[in-house]
Amino acid sequence: MAVSWEDQGIILAVRPFGEHDAIVTLLTEAQGRHAGIVKGGSGKRGRGVLQSGNLVRAWWRARLDEHLGTLTVEGLRSYAAEAMSSAEVLAGLMALCAMAEATLPEREPHAEVFRQTLHLLEHLGIPGWEAHYVMWELALLRDMGYGLDLSTCAATGAADDLAFVSPKSGRAVSRVAAAPYIPRLLALPTFLRDENAKAATSDIGRTEIAQGLALAGHFFEAHVFGPHRQQIPASRTRFAARFS
Repeated sequence: MAVSWEDQGIILAVRPFGEHDAIVTLLTEAQGRHAGIVKGGSGKRGRGVLQSGNLVRAWWRARLDEHLGTLTVEGLRSYAAEAMSSAEVLAGLMALCAMAEATLPEREPHAEVFRQTLHLLEHLGIPGWEAHYVMWELALLRDMGYGLDLSTCAATGAADDLAFVSPKSGRAVSRVAAAPYIPRLLALPTFLRDENAKAATSDIGRTEIAQGLALAGHFFEAHVFGPHRQQIPASRTRFAARFS
């Protein structure tokens, strides 16, 4: 008996399969990261819809649940086309898709990650979207069980003047407590420690975005990629380099 599902999904990757077909990987709301074969997906007809970052309605079907199966997709919103007007926004979109594909386990529901990813896609190109990207990466880390504790100082327990993060514990450190160890610590940008700054993301400078990307990148490398001897996706590295 065949198995099937219908869901909305964000296209993470499209790879040629044979002469005319494509293997498409989606981040779906209820099914998690899920791939399938799109018949004719390498042809001109599907080229506009089958772009990383696009939101689609998807139908998956297979003879057995463990099979790759086939996908039929219908475009809902072309975020990829919207990102084309800015090289930096497009770089952010590619980094987002690559990070989600590289980190999320296959066929495991991550509904909150899906919602946060869709929220970020809706903000791409809007002033302050880069800060939303950093917060999305930290939310992805948290969903995977590696959330940072940026609420109080690891050394004193105080919630004031937090300015650094321990690269080992992932906990915030106040400026005073950090004084003897600053070269060993990661910078904590204001927009990640101040709720008012979070609300005013359009005022955040590129240096702080670089700090936020370095912070998230360190913990992805330490907990997600490094233990498996993998590299952080190249598109994410290129995106971060724009702010260095």
